[in-house]
Parts: sequence; structure tokens; C-alpha cells
Amino acid sequence: MIAKIEGTLDAIEHGAALVRIATPGVGGLTHQVLLPSFAAARLAGSVGSPVTLHTLQFIESLNQGATLVPRLAGFLSTEDRRFYELFVTCKGIGHRRALRAMTLATDQIAAAIADRDLALLQSLPEIGRRTAETIVATLRGKVDPFVAAAAYAGSSTGSTSEAPARRAGTTVAREAMGVLLTLGENRTQAIAWIDQVLAAADDDEQARPTDVQQIIARVYQIKSGQ
Repeated sequence: MIAKIEGTLDAIEHGAALVRIATPGVGGLTHQVLLPSFAAARLAGSVGSPVTLHTLQFIESLNQGATLVPRLAGFLSTEDRRFYELFVTCKGIGHRRALRAMTLATDQIAAAIADRDLALLQSLPEIGRRTAETIVATLRGKVDPFVAAAAYAGSSTGSTSEAPARRAGTTVAREAMGVLLTLGENRTQAIAWIDQVLAAADDDEQARPTDVQQIIARVYQIKSGQ
């Protein structure tokens, strides 16, 4: 299976990237890679530049199943690819429909599912109320890791003006978020608590948590008013 493709983005056409992979002195190949709608929009200004896509292969049935065509879908990150693999497990959400529906970033769709935000889900192309309800019923308990990963994705700029959780960018914070959700805590409240722990650590180097247990312990101290 082709798991990743790197090359030059020649064009964005009809929701797909044309990625050229050239070999000096030999020539090259241009691959058509289907994209989620939000990714196609983001890459529209990068034509002519190098691009890396995390890919997934699937078989598309055409002409009432008479023709089977191999397709390649591409994603900006492995998280996006994993979310897509989960998304297409919903009844009525096929590969093409999922790609067209993903007009928002993965974490936004995941948050809408976690929050049972049917209005936002219905705003996605080809997603009606019944499909939105099916998505929530099928995936609500499975999308928290995608929301947590977005909340604690870290910063590539090192800006000190960002929220503590963004500056931290640690696997420990993401894992702590997952534990709190497993324990039944509200996602928004869990983010606020972890932000509070990380903010205290910014002011006191000795208070900086080094593992998940320390963050969880401090969170429950905050929760109990200590």
C-alpha cells in the first residue's frame, strides 16, 4: 500500500491533487490524489511547490459495480488520515462522500461529533439530519483523541503569546486529556484544567509536570479546590 507520496504539486483539479514525482534522467510519474475538501482549499495556493501527502488506497465501484477502479486519497497529516478511516465506517458515508463532506478541519468535525452539534454536521455537504444523527451515534465515543490532539498540538513558532496548552505541545498533555475524557470529565472543562496546570508550570519551573499522573493529580487538586 502507498502510505505517503512526496513530489511537486502540479495542479488541483476537481478535488484532486496532481503530484509529479520526477527521477532525473529517467522522467517521472504524475499521480492523481483525491483530497478532502478543506485540504484542496489549503493547497490551492501551493501549486508548483513541493508537497507531502499521507495516503490511503481504496477501490471505487463504477457502473453499478461493473467496473472497479483503484483510487488514492491524500491527507495533510496522519491524524487526518486516521480520522477519515474512522469517518467512512459510518453507514452511508462512502469514500467520495466523506472527502466532499470534509470541508472543515478534522478537529472541528471531531469536536462537532463529540458535542453532538447536529447543526454544524448538517452544514457539511451531503450530510442531512438523519446522516448527522448516524455519525454522532456511531462515532461520538471514538473521536476524543482527535479533539485532544488538536487542543494540544504544540507550536512550531515558539510564540509566547499563545495559550499555555498550545505552547506546551507535549505528548504528556495529550495523554492526560485522553485519560480525563476516559474518566468521564467534560472535554471543555478538561482543557481548562490542563491549561491551568500548564500555566502554573510556566511560572514555577519546579511545578512543571513530567508525566501524565502528575497532570491528573494536579487537575483533581484543582477540581477539589486545593
